[in-house]
Amino acid sequence: MKKKAIIFDLDNTLYAADSIGEALFSHLFTLIKDEGNHGHEIDDIKRDILRKPFQQVAVKYNFSKTLTERATAHLKYLSYTGTAEVFQDYSFIQNLSVEKYLVTSGFMKLQLSKIDALGIENDFKEIHILDSTTTKKTKRDTFEDILFRNKLNPENVLVVGDDLESEIKAAFELGIDAVLYDYKSAFKGNSNVYVITNYRKLIEYL
Repeated sequence: MKKKAIIFDLDNTLYAADSIGEALFSHLFTLIKDEGNHGHEIDDIKRDILRKPFQQVAVKYNFSKTLTERATAHLKYLSYTGTAEVFQDYSFIQNLSVEKYLVTSGFMKLQLSKIDALGIENDFKEIHILDSTTTKKTKRDTFEDILFRNKLNPENVLVVGDDLESEIKAAFELGIDAVLYDYKSAFKGNSNVYVITNYRKLIEYL
C-alpha cells in the first residue's frame, strides 16, 4: 500500500445530499422561487445547491444582491437536526489503515451539524470546513497545508470526492492522485479520471 493518507469530501461523497436536502433547504428553496423570480429554473437550482457551494450557485443563476444576502443570512445559522446515514459501503473506509482527512466547503454550523448527524467525527484525523463567509482558503490551499503539516508527499496521498471542478481539480493541480466517487453511476466523461461506485474498489488505488 503506497498511500499513507486519504482526503475525503463530504456531500455526495460520504452520504447522499439529496437524502436530507428537501427537508433541510425547504425555506431556502421557497425564498429563491418566490423572491428571486427563479421559479422557471428552480429544479436546476435545487440540484446545484445539493452539489455546489451556495455562492457558486448564486453567481451561476444571477441571484440579485438582495436575494444572495437574505439566503446567506439564512444559511449561516442553519443546522440539520434530523437523522442522516452514510453510504452503505462507508464501513470499508473506516477499516482502512491510513490517515483520513475530511475537507468540505460550506457554512460552518451547517456542515458541522451534518457531520454530527452522520456520526463520523471520530473517523478523521482532521476535519476542515471552508466557510467562504470567514475564509478565502480553497481546497487546494487546504490540501497543501495538510501535506505540509503532516509531512506527506503528494504521491502518498489520495483525494476522493464527487466534483471534478473542486477537490478533483485541486488534487490534480498538486500532483495528487484522485478518485471520483459516483454513487449514482451517472458519470460520463474523461476516461483519465478514476471512477468508483463502491468504496470496496478504493483498494485498487491505494
